Amino acid sequence: MRLIESMRELEALATRLGRERLVAADTEAAGYHRYADRLCLLQLSTRDETWLVDTLAVGSLNPMADVFEDPAIEIIFHDADYDLRLLDRDFDVHVSGLFDTKIAARFVGERAFGLSSLLDGLLGITLEKKFQRADWAKRPLSAEMLEYAAMDTRYLPQLRDRLKARLEAMGRLAWAEEEFLLSEQTSWDPPPEEDSSYMKLKGARDLDRRGLAGLREVHRWREGVAEARDVAPFRVLNNEPLVGMAARMPRTVAELEAVPGLSEGNARRYGKDLLAALDRARAVPAAELPEWPRGPRRPPRDPEVDARAEKLRAVRDRAAERLDLEGGFLMPRAQLEELARKRPRDRAGLMEIEGVRNWQVEAIGDELLKVLSGDGPNSN
Repeated sequence: MRLIESMRELEALATRLGRERLVAADTEAAGYHRYADRLCLLQLSTRDETWLVDTLAVGSLNPMADVFEDPAIEIIFHDADYDLRLLDRDFDVHVSGLFDTKIAARFVGERAFGLSSLLDGLLGITLEKKFQRADWAKRPLSAEMLEYAAMDTRYLPQLRDRLKARLEAMGRLAWAEEEFLLSEQTSWDPPPEEDSSYMKLKGARDLDRRGLAGLREVHRWREGVAEARDVAPFRVLNNEPLVGMAARMPRTVAELEAVPGLSEGNARRYGKDLLAALDRARAVPAAELPEWPRGPRRPPRDPEVDARAEKLRAVRDRAAERLDLEGGFLMPRAQLEELARKRPRDRAGLMEIEGVRNWQVEAIGDELLKVLSGDGPNSN
């Protein structure tokens, strides 16, 4: 294992990896400790060697872009979704030739598809969990942390080999590859300009509109403090006292101290700012108070469509048992309901349903079409 801390070392590594046909990768980020999540470490392994790239030290991954984007080099991740989003956002790096061991594991019928479970169950390798919530933005990184990070990619080539062999034996490699290609399109989604995340806090649904305004203001205050300190927001105040303040709308420090979850020390330390935030909420005109957004109007329930969807679900469940796949993975309920509404008549029509894959049509399409045409075993 070698730690890469300079651009010169990274350029040499990129040249070295450009001659490989298979590279395992993983990332470590700091969202549990820092206000803004950031990619702090990039782990890379071939079958024989492992490198850890200190992305905070090198500042750019430009030399690695050609390696990741070369379709002739297979890039192995486990559960690549968030890694791909961070690589896109922080370094404008994208992946071609993806092999995702989590996706592969689901296609071969594994039910426990976390990396630790797969390595233990398929390779007899136990991963250390000591640093799962470590602060990866802190420097220097200890030798123990570096070794922990290296373990996340060191055995991925072996795991890939085992899973790929099973996919090939089951005739499902093309199914998995279709999902790999779709995953390669993953990119960072910027948050909406209007921050409504305060509405997602537990208990927010119980607040009236004035209480929502109070929650919005104390939430904004907490976000500002966390950003200034570069700490995760919960390290300033937990969610519980924010919602409690919004429900009670206290006017004095003494009333603040009675809010569940807010310590006396924090009430006095932050009292002036919190009370000012609640005063701002009280000053919001009634017409401008926040309210819950209305979702799209659902079409009225159609008993025939509902019955058809249940027949499709029964067919899906039997197929899932036969194929040893999770039912929701084989075809989610939302897709079944859309099929029941639109009633496609052939495979081409199935593919017009949003999100439907070729592999799903191959695996279960004809059975679904029989139900939709009225000829299936559950069609009456």
